[in-house]
Amino acid sequence: MADSVKLLKTLTDINGISGFEYNVKSKMKEYLEPVSDEIIEDNLGGIFGKKNAKNGSKTILIAGHLDEIGFMVTRIDDDGYIKFTTIGGWWNQVMLSQKVTITTDEGKEIRGIIGSKPPHVLSPEERKKPVDVKEMFIDIGVDNKEAVEGLGIEIGNMVTPYSEFETLGDGNYLTAKAFDNRFGCALSVDVLNELKNDELGINLVSGATVQEEVGLRGAKVAANKIKPDLSIAVDVGIAYDTPGMKGQDHETKLGNGPLVLLMDGTNIGHVGFRKFIKNVAKEKGIDVQWDNITGGGTDAGSIHVANEGTPTISIGVPLRYMHSNVSILHKEDYLNAVKLVAEIVKALNDETVKNIMW
Repeated sequence: MADSVKLLKTLTDINGISGFEYNVKSKMKEYLEPVSDEIIEDNLGGIFGKKNAKNGSKTILIAGHLDEIGFMVTRIDDDGYIKFTTIGGWWNQVMLSQKVTITTDEGKEIRGIIGSKPPHVLSPEERKKPVDVKEMFIDIGVDNKEAVEGLGIEIGNMVTPYSEFETLGDGNYLTAKAFDNRFGCALSVDVLNELKNDELGINLVSGATVQEEVGLRGAKVAANKIKPDLSIAVDVGIAYDTPGMKGQDHETKLGNGPLVLLMDGTNIGHVGFRKFIKNVAKEKGIDVQWDNITGGGTDAGSIHVANEGTPTISIGVPLRYMHSNVSILHKEDYLNAVKLVAEIVKALNDETVKNIMW
């Protein structure tokens, strides 16, 4: 477990929004190479480790995604304030007064704060509505445009949330930025680690795509290159166990096990594959939570319609406070998600893949 926590910390600490995933990819390559027979890379930046089947011709793709949500610099004003646009889905209400990191083209990291007005100067009407992103700015502690440019900051630079990785409460709860989806990156590595001494009945390709947060783009490329027979998109799901979230038609909760999506906004989990996963989980005594998401999607949306069609389902863990500067997941959910995916892979061979399809 200590190694898995360290893996999660290392990956979440790296900054990499959609289109800027290169440092995350580099670290993933370090982790994947020792446990893979072959490294597969696509032209947009996706990276995967392949473990060859001992007996079997079919291939399963386990795909997390490298990118996190963030921002991009769009303008620097004369007073040294930095305007930006969002990359990925943000709710304006979680953005003000948050620390961010601007990364220059040379790799220099500069801390800033998304500015806000004190409540003393807000009218009753202003207090009721979120601030538009177009009115927000980043303050890096200088007073003119030349000082900003002198630090190497320019239009097009990546901006990421700043949040430290920490263990909370009883030690089972972890908080960090970018669990969406460095969780999936870590799992793809840990599954290969888990299976490194096993003889598989299916070729395993496990790693992460790019640009999921801006339209599942890298998954299209990866699926076309790898041409899997089955796929699991590994991504976080929504926890409904906090005040304001409870009482909805969902019961997913931190600590109750990995999450399997029956459907999301882009994919209906393949029914044959879902039944197979249900049987594996029951046989191995792994508690699974089942859910659906109507207002969003995962890489499963692109993978399942790639090539001639790929039976695909999404597996993850529930996450609190998704798409903000911070999020919380449960260690045991992570470990059991690794176990579930590993057991699914071990149970697959040419015959079971054939039976899953209908």
